Amino acid sequence: MYDVVVIGGGPGGYAAAIRAAQLGGRAALVETAQIGGTCVNRGCIPTKIWLRAAYLLNFIRKADEFGIKASVEEINLETIKNRKDGVAGEIRMGMEALLGNNGVELIRDRAALKSSREVSVEGRTLETRKIILATGSRLHFPDLPGLKEAGLTTDQILDMQEVPSCMLVLGAGPIEIETAAILNVFGCRVYLAFEEDRLLPKEDHDVSQRLAMALREQGVEILPRLDLKSVAKSGVGFKAVLYGSEEKVLEVDHVLISSRRPNTEDLGLEAVGVALDEDGAVSVNARLETSVDGVYAIGDVTGGWMLSHASSSMAVTAAESAMGREVDYPFHLIPRGIWTSPEVGAVGLSEEEAEKQGRDVEVGDFPYSINGLAMAYDQVAGAVKIVKDTEYDEILGVHIVGARAAELVGEAALAMQLECTAEELARGIRVHPTFSEALVDAARDASSWALYLPRK
Repeated sequence: MYDVVVIGGGPGGYAAAIRAAQLGGRAALVETAQIGGTCVNRGCIPTKIWLRAAYLLNFIRKADEFGIKASVEEINLETIKNRKDGVAGEIRMGMEALLGNNGVELIRDRAALKSSREVSVEGRTLETRKIILATGSRLHFPDLPGLKEAGLTTDQILDMQEVPSCMLVLGAGPIEIETAAILNVFGCRVYLAFEEDRLLPKEDHDVSQRLAMALREQGVEILPRLDLKSVAKSGVGFKAVLYGSEEKVLEVDHVLISSRRPNTEDLGLEAVGVALDEDGAVSVNARLETSVDGVYAIGDVTGGWMLSHASSSMAVTAAESAMGREVDYPFHLIPRGIWTSPEVGAVGLSEEEAEKQGRDVEVGDFPYSINGLAMAYDQVAGAVKIVKDTEYDEILGVHIVGARAAELVGEAALAMQLECTAEELARGIRVHPTFSEALVDAARDASSWALYLPRK
């Protein structure tokens, strides 16, 4: 009898199994594919290697601004791919070693729920007190004639041997934006089209505007309020017809397929009674328990965030809940990051969301253009924005566009976790010159005593 059986070996499932074992439970992890899931093998880590290569390429191109004359003799995509595969392999090895070190039994097979206390694995049944679903997500092909022929998936982009000359990227989310940024730097003409009014529609409006402006300046053509109507073979490429605010016809090499859906098929969830929402994601409560007692779910399979670090942190809550602890998951503290140039980092409510909740808010805003290190490094695009509640001085959200934003947002998330007020953050001391000073300066602006901004 197991205490916990975890289905899925991505960052969430891996962390859940280890945490359950740390608490004295007998834990098993069932995974049919590679350990590490989408994040390690086809997502977070591989994309960051490509984005790092893109950053270095841009860095070399701008080196003359610092008196360094340099040229790019060759771009070897195979070397980037090999590095991506090598790093992913090293992480997988480390994950498997830590599972063994913590006494977690790794079962390489396909699993399905037989009941709320039984997991069916090829040829046998695992009896367990609790089950944690961590099956992640999968790529989803929209049902449109010709799209499969024209489509190039994010998995294929990460293994590309040749950069497409022209690409249509559909979607306004982080995956689409990062992919567009990679392709653009390596010389592909990119059309970024989406149904929504703006990029990152779930993020603060100022974040969307700042990032859109930066991408346009870099050469990405942004096409809001448009959806794909049809796609058909045309010469060596494809003709894509977009409709919405207007009709637009594009000649492209490929159309990027990047949308994802929760991996809930063939798991036996319906038979056991696990409730799914209208998007096919597993519904969970504050303790990450599903509609079935003793069955928990974490990460992409629950829809919503689809972020590796959300999955890993959810894993801790789910494992502790499964082992008898009373723990609620802090959904409002999940930070978000996008590794474009400039980067994006955000946590908490946008200004619009806070106002919709009826909050009386004040905003502090500090541009990178007058941050000393940003000026020295010539990374002046972006700003830090803080949204606070005027009654209690509570920090409701922090939104950063600029260099190191994905790192800086961790400081903001910690401040919110510790219930730091905007005034307390404003009185913080940071090393000079650093990008982190902009966070303190934005808090001072929110508290109406900015030292380095003109009077309002």
